[in-house]
Amino acid sequence: MSERSDPLAVIASVRRAAAASDGHDPLDEAADLHLKHRGLDGSQVWLADDQGFALRRGAELDLVVAPDSRGNGLGERLAAQSLTDDGPVTAWSHGDHPAARAIADRHGLARARELWVMRRSADVPLPELVLPQAFTIRSYRPGDDAEILRVNAAAFANHPEQGALDKTGLAERMAEPWFDPAGLLLAEEPDDTVLGFHWTKRADDHLGEVYVVGIDPAAQGRGLGRLLTLAGLHHLVAAGVGEILLYVGAENTTAVHVYSGLGFDHHERDTHVQYLRGTSGT
Repeated sequence: MSERSDPLAVIASVRRAAAASDGHDPLDEAADLHLKHRGLDGSQVWLADDQGFALRRGAELDLVVAPDSRGNGLGERLAAQSLTDDGPVTAWSHGDHPAARAIADRHGLARARELWVMRRSADVPLPELVLPQAFTIRSYRPGDDAEILRVNAAAFANHPEQGALDKTGLAERMAEPWFDPAGLLLAEEPDDTVLGFHWTKRADDHLGEVYVVGIDPAAQGRGLGRLLTLAGLHHLVAAGVGEILLYVGAENTTAVHVYSGLGFDHHERDTHVQYLRGTSGT
Protein backbone atom coordinates (compact mmCIF):
# COMPACT_ATOMS: atom_id res chain seq x y z
CA MET A 1 0.00 0.00 0.00
CA SER A 2 1.12 3.53 -0.68
CA GLU A 3 -0.29 5.83 1.98
CA ARG A 4 0.99 8.87 0.10
CA SER A 5 -0.89 8.03 -3.09
CA ASP A 6 -3.70 10.31 -4.19
CA PRO A 7 -6.70 7.94 -4.39
CA LEU A 8 -8.39 9.84 -7.20
CA ALA A 9 -5.18 9.89 -9.24
CA VAL A 10 -4.66 6.14 -8.72
CA ILE A 11 -8.28 5.40 -9.68
CA ALA A 12 -7.94 7.48 -12.85
CA SER A 13 -4.63 5.87 -13.81
CA VAL A 14 -5.81 2.30 -13.24
CA ARG A 15 -9.07 3.00 -15.10
CA ARG A 16 -7.17 4.30 -18.13
CA ALA A 17 -4.89 1.27 -18.21
CA ALA A 18 -7.76 -1.18 -17.78
CA ALA A 19 -9.88 0.53 -20.44
CA ALA A 20 -7.01 0.50 -22.94
CA SER A 21 -6.42 -3.22 -22.34
CA ASP A 22 -9.98 -4.48 -21.94
CA GLY A 23 -11.77 -2.24 -24.41
CA HIS A 24 -14.20 -0.72 -21.89
CA ASP A 25 -14.22 1.38 -18.73
CA PRO A 26 -14.05 -0.86 -15.65
CA LEU A 27 -16.46 1.46 -13.82
CA ASP A 28 -20.10 1.81 -14.76
CA GLU A 29 -21.82 5.11 -15.45
CA ALA A 30 -23.13 5.55 -11.90
CA ALA A 31 -19.65 5.23 -10.41
CA ASP A 32 -18.17 7.48 -13.08
CA LEU A 33 -20.70 10.26 -12.46
CA HIS A 34 -20.31 9.97 -8.68
CA LEU A 35 -16.54 10.43 -8.96
CA LYS A 36 -16.93 13.29 -11.44
CA HIS A 37 -19.48 15.27 -9.43
CA ARG A 38 -18.93 14.17 -5.82
CA GLY A 39 -15.41 12.75 -5.74
CA LEU A 40 -14.96 10.28 -2.90
CA ASP A 41 -17.73 11.76 -0.73
CA GLY A 42 -19.70 8.88 0.77
CA SER A 43 -17.15 6.35 -0.52
CA GLN A 44 -14.41 4.17 0.88
CA VAL A 45 -11.31 3.40 -1.16
CA TRP A 46 -8.43 0.94 -0.79
CA LEU A 47 -5.29 1.09 -2.95
CA ALA A 48 -2.87 -1.67 -3.92
CA ASP A 49 0.60 -0.38 -4.75
CA ASP A 50 -0.85 2.25 -7.10
CA GLN A 51 -1.78 -0.68 -9.36
CA GLY A 52 -5.31 -1.34 -8.23
CA PHE A 53 -8.19 -0.09 -6.15
CA ALA A 54 -11.39 -1.15 -4.44
CA LEU A 55 -14.12 1.47 -4.24
CA ARG A 56 -17.24 1.09 -2.11
CA ARG A 57 -20.29 3.31 -2.18
CA GLY A 58 -22.57 1.74 0.40
CA ALA A 59 -23.27 -1.77 -0.85
CA GLU A 60 -21.76 -1.16 -4.30
CA LEU A 61 -18.22 -2.44 -4.80
CA ASP A 62 -15.88 -1.80 -7.73
CA LEU A 63 -12.54 -3.61 -7.74
CA VAL A 64 -10.00 -3.00 -10.51
CA VAL A 65 -6.38 -4.10 -11.02
CA ALA A 66 -4.13 -2.65 -13.71
CA PRO A 67 -3.48 -5.15 -16.53
CA ASP A 68 0.27 -5.39 -15.93
CA SER A 69 -0.30 -6.31 -12.28
CA ARG A 70 -2.96 -8.98 -12.69
CA GLY A 71 -2.25 -12.51 -11.52
CA ASN A 72 -0.21 -11.32 -8.54
CA GLY A 73 -2.92 -11.54 -5.86
CA LEU A 74 -3.74 -7.83 -5.77
CA GLY A 75 -7.42 -8.46 -6.53
CA GLU A 76 -7.76 -10.89 -3.65
CA ARG A 77 -5.90 -8.51 -1.35
CA LEU A 78 -8.27 -5.68 -2.22
CA ALA A 79 -11.30 -7.95 -1.83
CA ALA A 80 -10.15 -9.04 1.62
CA GLN A 81 -9.74 -5.41 2.70
CA SER A 82 -13.03 -4.16 1.28
CA LEU A 83 -15.26 -7.09 2.28
CA THR A 84 -14.57 -7.33 6.00
CA ASP A 85 -18.20 -6.60 6.97
CA ASP A 86 -21.16 -8.99 6.64
CA GLY A 87 -23.50 -6.48 4.99
CA PRO A 88 -25.04 -6.55 1.52
CA VAL A 89 -22.66 -6.16 -1.42
CA THR A 90 -23.28 -5.70 -5.13
CA ALA A 91 -20.38 -6.07 -7.55
CA TRP A 92 -20.11 -6.27 -11.33
CA SER A 93 -17.56 -8.16 -13.39
CA HIS A 94 -17.42 -6.29 -16.70
CA GLY A 95 -16.68 -9.45 -18.62
CA ASP A 96 -17.24 -12.95 -17.25
CA HIS A 97 -13.72 -13.29 -15.86
CA PRO A 98 -12.58 -16.49 -14.03
CA ALA A 99 -10.64 -14.37 -11.52
CA ALA A 100 -13.79 -12.44 -10.64
CA ARG A 101 -15.71 -15.69 -10.19
CA ALA A 102 -13.00 -17.05 -7.88
CA ILE A 103 -12.94 -13.92 -5.73
CA ALA A 104 -16.75 -13.85 -5.56
CA ASP A 105 -16.89 -17.50 -4.46
CA ARG A 106 -14.20 -16.97 -1.85
CA HIS A 107 -16.10 -14.06 -0.28
CA GLY A 108 -19.63 -15.40 -0.45
CA LEU A 109 -20.96 -13.40 -3.41
CA ALA A 110 -23.40 -15.33 -5.58
CA ARG A 111 -23.78 -14.97 -9.33
CA ALA A 112 -27.13 -13.18 -9.65
CA ARG A 113 -27.56 -11.62 -13.08
CA GLU A 114 -26.08 -11.47 -16.56
CA LEU A 115 -26.05 -8.24 -18.55
CA TRP A 116 -25.53 -8.77 -22.26
CA VAL A 117 -23.92 -6.37 -24.69
CA MET A 118 -25.60 -6.82 -28.07
CA ARG A 119 -24.16 -5.27 -31.22
CA ARG A 120 -25.11 -4.65 -34.82
CA SER A 121 -23.22 -3.21 -37.77
CA ALA A 122 -24.62 -0.01 -39.21
CA ASP A 123 -24.12 -1.60 -42.63
CA VAL A 124 -26.96 -4.05 -41.97
CA PRO A 125 -30.09 -2.55 -43.62
CA LEU A 126 -32.78 -1.32 -41.23
CA PRO A 127 -36.52 -1.86 -41.66
CA GLU A 128 -38.42 1.20 -42.79
CA LEU A 129 -39.86 3.30 -39.96
CA VAL A 130 -43.63 3.55 -40.40
CA LEU A 131 -45.49 5.38 -37.62
CA PRO A 132 -49.20 5.06 -36.86
CA GLN A 133 -51.23 8.27 -36.85
CA ALA A 134 -51.94 7.89 -33.12
CA PHE A 135 -48.61 9.39 -32.06
CA THR A 136 -45.50 11.15 -33.31
CA ILE A 137 -41.80 10.83 -32.55
CA ARG A 138 -39.73 13.96 -32.11
CA SER A 139 -36.44 15.07 -30.55
CA TYR A 140 -35.99 16.48 -27.05
CA ARG A 141 -36.96 20.08 -26.33
CA PRO A 142 -36.24 22.15 -23.19
CA GLY A 143 -39.13 21.59 -20.83
CA ASP A 144 -39.42 17.84 -21.52
CA ASP A 145 -37.50 16.84 -18.38
CA ALA A 146 -40.50 16.33 -16.10
CA GLU A 147 -42.23 14.05 -18.61
CA ILE A 148 -39.06 12.06 -19.21
CA LEU A 149 -38.60 11.53 -15.48
CA ARG A 150 -42.26 10.55 -15.08
CA VAL A 151 -42.08 7.94 -17.83
CA ASN A 152 -38.69 6.72 -16.63
CA ALA A 153 -39.94 6.22 -13.05
CA ALA A 154 -42.98 4.27 -14.26
CA ALA A 155 -41.09 2.20 -16.83
CA PHE A 156 -38.27 1.25 -14.48
CA ALA A 157 -40.12 1.05 -11.17
CA ASN A 158 -38.55 -2.35 -10.49
CA HIS A 159 -35.09 -1.45 -11.77
CA PRO A 160 -32.87 -0.28 -8.87
CA GLU A 161 -30.41 1.70 -11.01
CA GLN A 162 -32.38 3.25 -13.85
CA GLY A 163 -35.52 3.67 -11.74
CA ALA A 164 -33.63 5.91 -9.30
CA LEU A 165 -32.94 8.58 -11.94
CA ASP A 166 -33.91 12.00 -10.60
CA LYS A 167 -33.66 15.62 -11.74
CA THR A 168 -30.03 15.88 -10.65
CA GLY A 169 -29.05 12.64 -12.35
CA LEU A 170 -30.80 13.68 -15.55
CA ALA A 171 -29.01 17.04 -15.55
CA GLU A 172 -25.64 15.35 -14.97
CA ARG A 173 -26.16 13.07 -17.95
CA MET A 174 -27.29 15.94 -20.14
CA ALA A 175 -24.11 17.79 -19.19
CA GLU A 176 -21.94 14.98 -20.56
CA PRO A 177 -20.02 15.71 -23.80
CA TRP A 178 -21.87 12.97 -25.65
CA PHE A 179 -25.35 14.39 -25.02
CA ASP A 180 -27.17 15.34 -28.20
CA PRO A 181 -30.75 16.66 -27.85
CA ALA A 182 -31.53 15.45 -31.36
CA GLY A 183 -30.74 11.90 -30.24
CA LEU A 184 -33.20 11.87 -27.33
CA LEU A 185 -36.41 10.81 -29.07
CA LEU A 186 -39.86 11.09 -27.51
CA ALA A 187 -43.10 9.46 -28.64
CA GLU A 188 -46.10 11.59 -27.79
CA GLU A 189 -49.83 11.75 -28.37
CA PRO A 190 -51.57 14.78 -29.93
CA ASP A 191 -52.22 16.20 -26.44
CA ASP A 192 -48.42 16.23 -25.81
CA THR A 193 -48.53 13.30 -23.36
CA VAL A 194 -45.22 11.46 -23.60
CA LEU A 195 -45.69 7.72 -24.10
CA GLY A 196 -42.05 6.70 -24.15
CA PHE A 197 -38.55 7.74 -25.10
CA HIS A 198 -35.40 6.40 -26.70
CA TRP A 199 -32.22 8.07 -25.54
CA THR A 200 -29.42 7.35 -27.99
CA LYS A 201 -25.75 7.93 -27.28
CA ARG A 202 -22.65 8.40 -29.40
CA ALA A 203 -19.55 7.38 -27.49
CA ASP A 204 -17.42 8.48 -30.46
CA ASP A 205 -17.77 8.98 -34.20
CA HIS A 206 -17.80 5.22 -34.83
CA LEU A 207 -19.85 3.83 -31.94
CA GLY A 208 -23.51 4.50 -31.18
CA GLU A 209 -25.59 3.13 -28.33
CA VAL A 210 -29.20 2.38 -27.55
CA TYR A 211 -28.75 4.10 -24.19
CA VAL A 212 -32.24 3.89 -22.63
CA VAL A 213 -35.61 2.88 -24.05
CA GLY A 214 -38.45 3.59 -21.61
CA ILE A 215 -42.15 3.02 -22.26
CA ASP A 216 -44.94 4.19 -19.96
CA PRO A 217 -46.65 0.99 -18.72
CA ALA A 218 -49.99 2.61 -19.56
CA ALA A 219 -48.90 2.64 -23.22
CA GLN A 220 -47.65 -0.94 -23.38
CA GLY A 221 -49.00 -3.20 -26.10
CA ARG A 222 -48.87 -0.59 -28.88
CA GLY A 223 -45.52 -1.61 -30.36
CA LEU A 224 -43.84 1.52 -29.04
CA GLY A 225 -40.69 -0.23 -27.85
CA ARG A 226 -39.81 -1.53 -31.29
CA LEU A 227 -40.81 1.69 -33.06
CA LEU A 228 -38.80 3.93 -30.74
CA THR A 229 -35.82 1.61 -30.93
CA LEU A 230 -36.01 1.62 -34.72
CA ALA A 231 -36.31 5.41 -34.81
CA GLY A 232 -33.17 5.72 -32.70
CA LEU A 233 -31.28 3.28 -34.91
CA HIS A 234 -32.18 5.31 -37.99
CA HIS A 235 -30.94 8.44 -36.18
CA LEU A 236 -27.59 6.83 -35.29
CA VAL A 237 -27.03 5.41 -38.77
CA ALA A 238 -27.80 8.82 -40.30
CA ALA A 239 -25.25 10.33 -37.90
CA GLY A 240 -22.59 8.10 -39.47
CA VAL A 241 -21.75 5.55 -36.77
CA GLY A 242 -20.31 2.21 -37.89
CA GLU A 243 -21.55 0.05 -35.03
CA ILE A 244 -24.40 0.25 -32.52
CA LEU A 245 -24.51 -1.52 -29.17
CA LEU A 246 -26.94 -1.88 -26.29
CA TYR A 247 -27.09 -3.44 -22.84
CA VAL A 248 -29.91 -5.78 -21.87
CA GLY A 249 -30.52 -8.21 -19.03
CA ALA A 250 -30.19 -11.78 -20.28
CA GLU A 251 -33.40 -12.64 -18.43
CA ASN A 252 -35.37 -10.04 -20.44
CA THR A 253 -36.25 -12.46 -23.21
CA THR A 254 -38.88 -10.15 -24.71
CA ALA A 255 -36.35 -7.34 -25.23
CA VAL A 256 -33.69 -9.76 -26.47
CA HIS A 257 -36.18 -11.04 -29.04
CA VAL A 258 -36.98 -7.50 -30.23
CA TYR A 259 -33.32 -6.55 -30.49
CA SER A 260 -32.41 -9.79 -32.27
CA GLY A 261 -35.14 -9.03 -34.79
CA LEU A 262 -33.49 -5.67 -35.44
CA GLY A 263 -30.15 -7.27 -36.27
CA PHE A 264 -28.40 -7.28 -32.88
CA ASP A 265 -26.19 -10.24 -31.89
CA HIS A 266 -24.66 -11.27 -28.58
CA HIS A 267 -21.29 -12.97 -28.20
CA GLU A 268 -20.15 -14.73 -25.05
CA ARG A 269 -17.25 -12.31 -24.54
CA ASP A 270 -19.83 -9.50 -24.21
CA THR A 271 -21.33 -10.83 -20.97
CA HIS A 272 -21.16 -8.81 -17.76
CA VAL A 273 -21.97 -10.53 -14.48
CA GLN A 274 -23.49 -9.13 -11.29
CA TYR A 275 -22.54 -10.75 -7.98
CA LEU A 276 -24.54 -10.25 -4.79
CA ARG A 277 -24.08 -10.97 -1.11
CA GLY A 278 -26.56 -10.54 1.71
CA THR A 279 -29.45 -9.44 -0.51
CA SER A 280 -32.74 -11.07 -1.41
CA GLY A 281 -32.18 -14.50 -2.86
CA THR A 282 -28.57 -14.86 -1.70
